Parts: sequence; C-alpha cells; structure tokens
Amino acid sequence: MMSWMKCCVFPLVLLCMWQLQEGAHACTCVYDHPQTQFCQSDVAIKAKVVAKKAVGGKFDNVINYDIKLIKILKGPNRHFNTICTASSSAACGVTLNKGVEYFIKGQLKPDGSLYVSSCNYPEPWKSSHKILVKRYLMGCDCRINRCTAVLCDNTGPTECLWTDWLTGNWLNNERDKQCACIKRRDGSCSWYKEAASPKKG
Repeated sequence: MMSWMKCCVFPLVLLCMWQLQEGAHACTCVYDHPQTQFCQSDVAIKAKVVAKKAVGGKFDNVINYDIKLIKILKGPNRHFNTICTASSSAACGVTLNKGVEYFIKGQLKPDGSLYVSSCNYPEPWKSSHKILVKRYLMGCDCRINRCTAVLCDNTGPTECLWTDWLTGNWLNNERDKQCACIKRRDGSCSWYKEAASPKKG
C-alpha cells in the first residue's frame, strides 16, 4: 500500500503543484469596454504590421513588431516605428499578423517605447473605428459602469450602464462594438450609437 502511494500519489501531487504554478503565471485581465481601454491608454494608433522579431534574454524575452504608423488617434505627436509585447500569451503578450492594419491601444514605458498587451485588446482596423474614436474622445470624462447583476444602477449622472455582460455574449453586443458613452450638453452621460449626435437630454 505504501509502495503504491509513493509511486502514484507523489507524482500526482507534483503535477498539481506544477499546474497551480502555471496558473499563477497565466494572463488575467478584466475585459473593459473598448472606450474605457481607449481612455485609459497612453497612446492609441492606427498602424500596419510590417515585421516581427524576438528580442531580449532568456527570461525577459519580448516581441517587437515593426509598424507603419498610419494615424495617431491619441497620445504624443511623435512617430512610432515599433510596438513591443510579451513573448508569451501567459504574460499577456499579443500575436499580430503581418500586413494587417490594427486599432492599437497601449502604454508608454519609461524608455518611451509603446507596450501593448492582450488586456488592451488590439483588433483589426474597421471603418467604424474612425467614428467611434471621435466619440471615445468626447466621452473620456464619462465612466462606463459594468453591470454584472440583474439589479444594477448607475451611481451618478456621468456614468453609462453597460449591461451586455448579462446576456452571456458580451463580445458581440451592440454597446460593446457600436456605441460610445459621451457627455451631453447638460453634463450627463449617455450611450450613443456611432454617428448619432449627443442631445441636451
């Protein structure tokens, strides 16, 4: 009996410990509304990926993507030739495809480089992004309140209630992909769909 435990149980314990350790290093980030991601980013750009290369050492390896900058949507008015990301998806690294134009939101590192993670949710550029970005810029003074329960209320007039989470299919819902929370003339915030103009309310 003891021999069986040594042969079978101990390896199982090691396997469980290894899986827990792997899980501890997995990328975890709460999915925010694209407008929230945009407003909280240091830089937002439209860019085309032209090349990819790994740099760094064994334990600090990162991926650099050479890009063709098409338009600065938010952030300092300077040219970006490269964006960097973690080499592993477990560290929130992203995989971008050569030749594709992306809507990229990221953070500036102390050395001035632009860092992008899967939490910033980079996505292929769509024509609707041009309108949405203008709306996002108008709504950065508003707060999008994620509603995860049936009973969920706004806590103030400068908030928009985001209820797409209640449907179970939040990645494909209207307020996620087509709407922006922007400030009206009376100072309150409300949802508007793409090209719709804010009213006094």
